Amino acid sequence: MDTALVDRVAIRELIENWAVWRDAGDWERFATVWHDDGVMMATWFQGPASEFIRVTQEGWAKGVSILHFLGGSSIDVAGERAIAQTKMTISQRGDVHGVACDVVCTGRFYDFIERRNGRWGLVLRQPIYEKDRIDPIDPAARLELDQDRLAQFPKGYRHLAYIQTQIGYQVKLDMPQLTGAEVAALYARGKAWLIGDP
Repeated sequence: MDTALVDRVAIRELIENWAVWRDAGDWERFATVWHDDGVMMATWFQGPASEFIRVTQEGWAKGVSILHFLGGSSIDVAGERAIAQTKMTISQRGDVHGVACDVVCTGRFYDFIERRNGRWGLVLRQPIYEKDRIDPIDPAARLELDQDRLAQFPKGYRHLAYIQTQIGYQVKLDMPQLTGAEVAALYARGKAWLIGDP
């Protein structure tokens, strides 16, 4: 089999393992998808992968429910480095003003990946948030959002930010979206990564 294809298959498996093991709470195996200096960026957390695992476990213990679903991937491999973009949805369930709701945010995982000692691993995961929505679990329930508060959050993830701030998280307000300066800068970093920049 073609070497580049083998690499892309291994990287896709890494991406799928991230979602399955994280959402299943298989923390020991989840830790293996990262390199030791791996960094996770999310609306509610930015920092080392080891810390992300710890705070995710704490969230689980408090009943925080966040799941991930994956779509297609585009993977660019350049020697020992790769950039992978994978279509995804983030689904979070929680209470909003006394109404049990689901928020679904559609976007992409934009991953900086490197092969070290023969093993592909995540160096940086940066989601791109494209659009989202919020729905009561009971379709007959009436949900009224604070429109002024909602408008304070970025368009690509405003409902996700709304529910996350309701449960006490501080949300980063300059994450990459479908268009804009942040996503343009991310693409530039990805191109630089593939040609060897730190």
